[in-house]
Amino acid sequence: MAENRIGEIRRINCLTSEMDALYHQASVKMGISDSVSIILYNLYDAGGACLLQQICKASGISKQTLNSGLRTLEARGLLRLEQHNGRSKRVVLTEAGQEFAQRTVARLFQAEMDALNGWTEAEVRAYVELQEKYAVCFRQQIEKL
Repeated sequence: MAENRIGEIRRINCLTSEMDALYHQASVKMGISDSVSIILYNLYDAGGACLLQQICKASGISKQTLNSGLRTLEARGLLRLEQHNGRSKRVVLTEAGQEFAQRTVARLFQAEMDALNGWTEAEVRAYVELQEKYAVCFRQQIEKL
């Protein structure tokens, strides 16, 4: 049984790396860095504005990388940071940022949708449920380290 799990873990890790590489390839094709892609994607998915903390939590990228991407986008006039509550900041796409997101990450979002369009609803649900279950179980194991 343990030998079987080793092969499965290797396959899971290989597939995870392949997905990361595909998102990187998409960023390269769109002419943006991975961090900029992640920030824009999260803002696009949130309707053009969200708390900085939400991007941090959803993306998993370091604060330094996130701040670098934010500064790049802000310098290009594609987003602005607004004070929210206390120390919280809200990230908002400008009009130019919304147009840029349409030309870039909206296409990535559509590619994801198109990839799932060939699946049944049951397959999509099962995939999401299993991903969530694995994340919860793996998180519990990481906490024990």
